[in-house]
This record gives sequence, structure tokens and C-alpha cells, in this order.
Amino acid sequence: MDGSGPFSCPICLEPLREPVTLPCGHNFCLACLGALWPHRGAGVSGGTSGPGGTARCPLCQEPFPDGLQLRKNHTLSELLQMRQGSGLTKGPGPEPSAPSAPPSAPEPSAPCAPESWPADEEPVRCDACPEGAALPAKLSCLSCLASFCPAHLGPHERSPALRGHRLVLPLRRLEESLCPRHLRPLEHYCRAERVCLCEACAAQEHRGHELVPLEQERALQEAEQSKVMSAVEDRMDELGAGIAQSRRTVALIKSAAVAERERVSRLFAEASATLQRFQTEVLGFIDEGEATMLSRSQGDLRRQEAQRGRLSRARHNLSQVPEADSISYLQEFLALRLALEEGCGPGPGPPRELSFTKSSQAVRAVRELLAAACTSQWEQLQGLGSDEDGLQKSGSEVDVDSQGPDSTSHLESEATRDYFLKFAYIVDLDSDTADKFLQLFGTKGVKRVLSPINYPESPTRFTHCEQVLGEGALDRGTYYWEVEIIEGWVSVGVMAEGFSPQEPYDRGRLGRNPLSCCLQWNGRSFSVWFYGLEVPLPQPFSPTVGVCLEYADRALAFYAVQDGKMSLLRRLRASKPRRNGGPTAPTDPFQNCLDNHFLGLFSHRLKPAFFLESVDAHLQIGPLKKSCISVLKRR
Repeated sequence: MDGSGPFSCPICLEPLREPVTLPCGHNFCLACLGALWPHRGAGVSGGTSGPGGTARCPLCQEPFPDGLQLRKNHTLSELLQMRQGSGLTKGPGPEPSAPSAPPSAPEPSAPCAPESWPADEEPVRCDACPEGAALPAKLSCLSCLASFCPAHLGPHERSPALRGHRLVLPLRRLEESLCPRHLRPLEHYCRAERVCLCEACAAQEHRGHELVPLEQERALQEAEQSKVMSAVEDRMDELGAGIAQSRRTVALIKSAAVAERERVSRLFAEASATLQRFQTEVLGFIDEGEATMLSRSQGDLRRQEAQRGRLSRARHNLSQVPEADSISYLQEFLALRLALEEGCGPGPGPPRELSFTKSSQAVRAVRELLAAACTSQWEQLQGLGSDEDGLQKSGSEVDVDSQGPDSTSHLESEATRDYFLKFAYIVDLDSDTADKFLQLFGTKGVKRVLSPINYPESPTRFTHCEQVLGEGALDRGTYYWEVEIIEGWVSVGVMAEGFSPQEPYDRGRLGRNPLSCCLQWNGRSFSVWFYGLEVPLPQPFSPTVGVCLEYADRALAFYAVQDGKMSLLRRLRASKPRRNGGPTAPTDPFQNCLDNHFLGLFSHRLKPAFFLESVDAHLQIGPLKKSCISVLKRR
């Protein structure tokens, strides 16, 4: 039997037995329909169930009402009996003596036997086998929307009417391979809108778009997978570093808030009882500042953690897609791309300054003014001088002697690093000031290069000196930051905000003018520079240098930081006047220059400054905690 005649069943390819006719006009054996859809029963019209329970013809896929009662086609049955009586149904050759095997009796060694599947994965079952005894499917038909074992796959391999059906490796979710609008197989991919399409969609809504077969698009996407996965890994690393930085920022804010509360409480304890209301207001200011900054930083932390979680889930979902499921692969790969593209821009950096840390300075000023006023009034009561003399004497004593226990004017090498971390200032490099021969790595690293970099035009960019400034300007308080000298000759220090970046090389470099001061490492030793004068320092090289700007004391100190210990390299400050009003007369020319000009530097707002002198110079804004992870990748 060749199965091509009009009196043969398209399912079993045998002469029709108890023929039934579907509304579309196709004829089938009543038993074949019942075997193909055993859950419907023999008396109900067969066909795959579409959305809403609609049944479809297994040959042409035309839908018809579910629950349609089919009856035997007596005319066709009588015609078949007449043909069988005349012998017209017998085909030539030995095929009639070789009946096809029954669908329910496949050989045990079939290619899709259960043992060929992994033990931890449930195979896709044949939809034509009896319920409860279904064998693993060999292929799935996107036209029939059913999966078949080797025995029940025979009609698709023998029947010309079924050879046009699209057979693929077994799919567990066949309904997702159909277009939800047209109920046709998804066979194309639209690159313009990045969606899978059926033939109807391709001919209608997506006419004129770039359409390719699913397999071709998958091959292209697989070629880019390694690049995308590498970008995902890099982004996850950046997010991990950003999360670590946000956690450090949160910890810094909390520790700074605790330390500031202690200082403010101690200062208020020394003041009069009349300052209790002021104390409450300042503590409330600290609480408000801490809450505001913590809310912002914790929000950034939650956002970065959520984005990293989405990337991780999308990556996991992509890895779980079966090799043969191109549609799920494209969908999951698109989800991974969208998760990667979401929030690709850099997140907000850590705060440049903790505003509430200025509270102790304000309280200290009030305390010193109160002490000066009390001293002046007491001297007037005792008749020890005029008002002007009393105020001048009181002010001089306050400047020299009445420094609080937290003042850094007394701090030399005995200070611990943990103390300086209370004044930690987060320095970010300002790319608009970087010379064209300086390459920035984020906001923390900078390296001198031989070829100029095409930076955008900026009025604040240095044009003759390989220098870069930090963002933000400092005008009061105490600030501390650290710099790691990676290679070459480098200088670190401060520069006045209004310094012209177009100054020539001999006057524009750090420490060669009255508006900047620096510590230089020249490859052999440290030295300090100010106003063009240099003083060599005897201390050995330290890769980590701490810079402490004491604006209230008009001082700038440099420290060598090793293993959490601080070693003072040099503290620059003008000499204190004598008690009798006479100035000091230092014999050191450098100190004499400090006495005459250093206070003028602090009449400006100051910025952290960095000068990379040699061609191999390379530095990085160092972490302020041992647990910090550097974002800069040294190249």
C-alpha cells in the first residue's frame, strides 16, 4: 500500500476502516483518531487542541468545534467494500504481505528508549502512545503540535501528505513554538524588532524588515555569545566592586557619624549649660545628614545588587536552555542582553564630602570664642588692660595654646592611621583638568602616556604640565587621603582653585609657585616643594603616601603609610609668633619662605593635585581601608 490513494487513511496509510469525515473534508479511520488522541475518545473529533480547546485536523490543521460527534461515512464505507471486492485496493509488489507494525509495539532497542536519556532529565513522551505507557519521543512535529516515538513517526516518514510537516528534536513546550496570533510555526526572526515570527507575521506586520531563519540567527548569536558573556562578566565585576565601594561608603558614613557624635558630645560637655539647645540642634543636624547620605548610598547598593541578581538569573536561564530549543535560546539571550544593557552607565560615586563632619569645628569655634570672651571680661574686671589688648592677648593664646584634644596641630608620628581615617576624604580625579598626555583609569588612577589623548576642550585643562586635579575644592576642616605610587616620578599635593592651567612649564608645575605645594618622589628620594624651593627628605621610599590638609591650622602634612602605621615625612606650616609679639627668625630659607608665603596659599580654596613627571609615571588614589578592592586594573 503506497498510501497515496484517496481511500487510504493519512495516519496509518492503510485502507480506511470505519471511515469518518472531518468538516474540512479529510477522511480518517475512526480507530486511528482515537489512538492519536486517546484522551478525547473515539466518538469525538480528533485534532490537536488549540487555544480555548479548539480541535484541528491532523492533516491540514483546520480548526473545528471541539466535541463534534463524528459518525461513520456509510457511502464511503460501501464504496470501499466495493473496491475491496473488485481487488482494486491491492497494490503491486509484496507490500500487502508486509503489514506495518502496530503503533503500540515498538522494538525495545528503539533509538528513543528511556535508557538513552540522562537519569536526571525526564524525556519528552510520545503523544500517540496510550496514556500511562507513552514511550520517549524521537521527533516533534510543529505542524501537528505533537511528539512521536519511532513507531508512531512512520506516517510522517512514508506519507507524501505529511512529509511537508516540520520535524524537529523533541520539544517539551510545543505551544511556545506557535505564533499566538496566527497559530502557525515560528520560522523567522526579525532583526529590526528582535522577535520570532511565523509566515503570516513576516508577510504582514514585518514586511520590509530584515528577516532570517531561526537557525541562521542563532548561529550569529552564538558567534557573539563569548563576547557578550565576557561583557557580562566584566559588568558583574564592576558591579561587585561598586557594591564593595557602596558598603565601604556606608561603613564610613556610620563610623564618621559615631565619631562626630562623640566629639560633639565631648565639646558640649565642656560648654555652659546654656548651650544645651545648640547641642540638640547640632546632633539633630548630624542625624539628618547621616540619614540622608545613608539613604542615598544604601539605595545605590540595593540597585547594584538587584541588577547583579538579574544578570545572574538571566545567565543561569540561558545556560539551562536545551541545545535544540532555538526559540527559548533567543528569548533567554535577549533577556540577558536587556539585563546587561540596563543601567550600563556608571552609578553615582561616593560622596566627596560628609557635610555633617563640620559640626565639631563649629562647636569648637563657639567654645574658643566663649573662652576668649570670658578671659577678656575677666581681665577687664581685674583691670589688667584695655579692651583691645585683652582681646589681642586672648586671641593669641587661643591660636597657640587652646587647641582641643582632637586638633591635628599636635599630631606627629605618634598618631595612628585609624585616627586619620576619621578625616578621610574621597578624592575623584577631574577629567576636565587632565593634561592630554595623561590617561585616566576611572576616577582613581592616572598614567602618563607617550601619545596624546583626544580629550574634549576645557578651560580648566592643563596645557603645558602633565598634571590633574581632584574634583571639589576644600576651604575648611581637616582632610586626609592616600596615594599609591605605582611607578616613575610623581608629585602629590594641593593647588589653589584659581590657578591658571595655561601657565608655562617652569611656573605651572606643582610646588614651583606660591599657589601650590607638593611631596615629590624622584626615583631616589622624597622631597617637598613650595614656591620653587626644594627640601630633600631622609626617609626611605614608601609606595603609599598619606596627605593630611589641616585647613584650620594652615598646615599640610605628608606621611609614609606602611602596614597600617604612619610615619611623618614633613609637616609644612608657618612658624608661630613669639609670646612677646616678636616674629621668629629661622635660618632655614625654606622655612623662611613658608613664614612669608605659606599662609597666602590658604587664602584660596584648595584642590588635591597630582603631577606625573617621568614618561613611565603611574599613580592611583589609594584605598583608605585594608579591605578595599581597587577598581583600577593596572595595565
